[in-house]
Amino acid sequence: MIEPDKLTMMARAARKEHAALVKRLSTTDSRKLDERVHALHEAVFEKINCLECANCCRTLGPRITDTDVRRIAVSLRIKPSGFVEQYLVVDEEGDYIFRSMPCPFLGSDNYCSIYDVRPKACREYPHTDRRRVYQVMALTLKNSSICPAVFEILERLRKGE
Repeated sequence: MIEPDKLTMMARAARKEHAALVKRLSTTDSRKLDERVHALHEAVFEKINCLECANCCRTLGPRITDTDVRRIAVSLRIKPSGFVEQYLVVDEEGDYIFRSMPCPFLGSDNYCSIYDVRPKACREYPHTDRRRVYQVMALTLKNSSICPAVFEILERLRKGE
């Protein structure tokens, strides 16, 4: 597993190449791009164990929807208003995010204590297996400095795999 600091340095070094790649991919047939990225997603995640990293849980403040609030509050057996008060703040864009990072539900073993009811943004991260992946290629570029799997996917795309 790539250490977070090393990943950041590697992503910075590859930034220009990855940005050029993302620009080129924006002109690719979206179905073919989805097929290619999804296949790489599957291959990379067969070798990468997120529990060894959890960098996303340490550094990203996911958007928490009202649906997430209700679902997590039920699981924690507290009122939604209590969940909001205890765990969330409103960011500059008007969205709920966790009050503190790393995620308050991340354990020392990198397991999520609310995994079965985790926020939608967490379930979908790093977005490399979604349909119409071309819509999030700029986000994918950003995520390459946070998630070793995303960095590896971009590297394999760059190398023509």
